[in-house]
Amino acid sequence: MDEQRKTMREWLAFLKTASVPVLDETAQALARLRADDALLDPRHIAPVVMRDPLMTAKLLRYMQTHKHLSQRYELIDVKQMLLMIGVETFYREVPASPIVEEILHDEPQALERFLQVVKRARHAAYFAYDWAIQLRQTHPEEAQIAALLTHVSELLLLCFNPAPMLEIRRQMLANPALRSDRVQSHVLGFSGREIQRELVMDWHLPELLVYLLDPAHAQAERVRHVRLAVNLARHAANGWQDAGLPQDYREIASLLHTEPRKVKDWIHGRPIPEAW
Repeated sequence: MDEQRKTMREWLAFLKTASVPVLDETAQALARLRADDALLDPRHIAPVVMRDPLMTAKLLRYMQTHKHLSQRYELIDVKQMLLMIGVETFYREVPASPIVEEILHDEPQALERFLQVVKRARHAAYFAYDWAIQLRQTHPEEAQIAALLTHVSELLLLCFNPAPMLEIRRQMLANPALRSDRVQSHVLGFSGREIQRELVMDWHLPELLVYLLDPAHAQAERVRHVRLAVNLARHAANGWQDAGLPQDYREIASLLHTEPRKVKDWIHGRPIPEAW
């Protein structure tokens, strides 16, 4: 079947059995850790996993399908996951392959776009985690993981269905006034929100990701928290003159109980570390 003409249900069925690809830098970093007994522990492995949205999703999916019957809470901390299953099991059962760069070897534009979305996801995760600390949330990793995985379906489709994803991008750049859901539905036959919601439920990813897509939960603080981190990362990726940033500053100020000016100064005065 023509990949570009698959229905959403067909894509979900494909993704249910497909090997989730990871970045080459992730594979190389994990290989280096494995070669050094002094570094082969969850404390060093977790940051590598969490720089890669698809590697993080891959680990989460494995954990959900191997959940112990006595586990009654949602495990959202990557380091805890690694401690639970053990390093050897992680390397054996959640391999750092296939490689995104190999899959998209003949699709340089799709690879460039993929890396842009990864960078944006990392920045959103950084913002979400930092604000969770400021708000003294009990589990800051929840917001961090949710922000990191917000565009996991987009990344998967960029890998496995690049041409239509690039066409969507081309149309949105040509006419920013277009609604993304409408363009996606026209090109793919379904919207990004629709397949993200179904994928999150199929893979049993954190429920906060479901709430992000449900208007009924739009005003819940933890949903607003992640949404604002994702919005800020998206707008900032267009440059500090992006028209959406002033509204971001106001909404973030409301979340953090401060002033928009202070939010702007904080964001501009604290460059995101390279580790993110």
